[in-house]
Amino acid sequence: MTGACSDVITLEKRAFHIWCPLPGTASRFMMLCMSRMLRRGSGIAARLARRDRALSLAGLSCRHYSTETAPHIPGMEYQDAICTLNTLQTNASALEQVRRERSNPQLQLNAMRAFLERAGLAVDELDHLNIIHVTGTKGKGSTCAFTEQILRNYGFRTGFYSSPHLVQVRERIRINGQPIGKDLFTKYFWQVYGRLDETKVDLAVIEVGIGGAYDCTNIIRRPWVCGISSLGIDHTQILGDTIEKIAWQKGGIFKPGVPGFTVRQPEGAMPVLKERAKEIGCPLWVCPQLEDYQPDCGPLHLGLAGQHQRSNASLALQLSHTWLQRRCLPADHSFPITTVENNGTLQAPAFSPSPIMVKGLADAQWPGRTQTLKHGEVTYFLDGAHTMRSMQACVQWFRETAAQHERSASGAVARVLLFNATGERDSAAMLKLLVTCHFDFAVFCPNITEAIASCNADQQNFNVSVENMLTRCLDNERSWRLHNRLGDDKGTQLLIQDSLPRLPEHRGDTLVFPCILSALQWITQGRDSVLADPAKTTLAVKQSVTAKAAPLREAAEIHVLITGSLHLVGGALKHLDPASSK
Repeated sequence: MTGACSDVITLEKRAFHIWCPLPGTASRFMMLCMSRMLRRGSGIAARLARRDRALSLAGLSCRHYSTETAPHIPGMEYQDAICTLNTLQTNASALEQVRRERSNPQLQLNAMRAFLERAGLAVDELDHLNIIHVTGTKGKGSTCAFTEQILRNYGFRTGFYSSPHLVQVRERIRINGQPIGKDLFTKYFWQVYGRLDETKVDLAVIEVGIGGAYDCTNIIRRPWVCGISSLGIDHTQILGDTIEKIAWQKGGIFKPGVPGFTVRQPEGAMPVLKERAKEIGCPLWVCPQLEDYQPDCGPLHLGLAGQHQRSNASLALQLSHTWLQRRCLPADHSFPITTVENNGTLQAPAFSPSPIMVKGLADAQWPGRTQTLKHGEVTYFLDGAHTMRSMQACVQWFRETAAQHERSASGAVARVLLFNATGERDSAAMLKLLVTCHFDFAVFCPNITEAIASCNADQQNFNVSVENMLTRCLDNERSWRLHNRLGDDKGTQLLIQDSLPRLPEHRGDTLVFPCILSALQWITQGRDSVLADPAKTTLAVKQSVTAKAAPLREAAEIHVLITGSLHLVGGALKHLDPASSK
């Protein structure tokens, strides 16, 4: 970009930083893109007829809205857009200052409203959108995935906003289940960076980023229904250090007269949610257990693995069912018939899911969450668990699923853990839970996809230094050795030849690598053809480290659990699923 155009973009970048130095500027920018794309438009007969045929199965009928693409601005390409978006990341020192000062969190929403107006939109326009708003500590993304799939199966054109992304930024905005294309992302990005044209969907499923009350998505004033998935302790520096404080934040997405649903919550959380709902004037129901639903077409099957997904699926059924009722039926069908539990909590009914709902639950996909990839003799188990409760669920899922795979293995199986954790999270406590999985090797690396300067801009993080990331990995390695009673050697090292200053060599079943690619290449020992691609640079590994991998070469199969961070899982998927980077 040169000349006048470059000058304009430079001024815009400066304006963004001056106007709002709070955390999450880039996330607000992405939310703004989604907001603009969801504005209403005119109907198209073909999609209307196709959607109506699907709805006729449930005896429903609705209006329909269509989509138009935005004009392209020459010279503004996808990688330029990503690099420009990365300039909006608030740096680590600014984030730390905000956390120390505990600035007024209401400023976050005030900033988002101003951002919206600068792009030519008004908050009032969001009131006319068909929105389902979902928060929670764990499971909110999976709930959104189930809900979106159910309603898309009815024939609606769906929008889906979620964060963070795994491999590419454009995953955060999905239309009909697919990340928007690079060309479309580029068009809308540069129009948001200046002014936007518009496109439309029938409804939008919006996942909260952090918390709820002061999250940038909470500029939404009139969702059709909102939901809160399972709560736990996370983001304590922002949301508070008790389940009660976190529940107060999450309950901030409740809106007057808008039906709200939640799953059964830990002790201390439910009373706060009930009080928040009462204060705001939001009717709140607790979802039934998944086994309470009685579909006419056989048992329910979930496209997302793990017992913890059952509560997410129940929440998704209530959200989609309520949206369909409120959107497509007379007003007297807007709220569920309820029963009252002994503690005064309203219990949502376990209705009979339609065949379309059943298919939606079975078809749902949500990469990086209890996901299994089999590449020949190597099987990857990916789960972005990063809290204690989500790690407990991950351990249960992995032990059950890996055992199933091992029963069908042709010989001995080697188990490997690939782990990283970020932020203020208690990685030592999470690692203690993982000890019960009995790994043959534990491998640690930072959330750096590859040690090459040309790595994907979508996964660049300016909030923490490389030195700090590597130090965290070494700390994790020591914690693992202590949990396994392996002793603590005087030091460890990054196991790549001529990479960083070497520390005294250690021996044991733990290793630390400088990037995700080098860790995966060592774990798989050339047995995954995707990683053996000549296009992927192979860094030289010390001979002693190569010799240590003998059990991996001798095993009939290798099972790898990748967990601790969604960003780690996303970086791994960039290499394991090349289509995700296209």
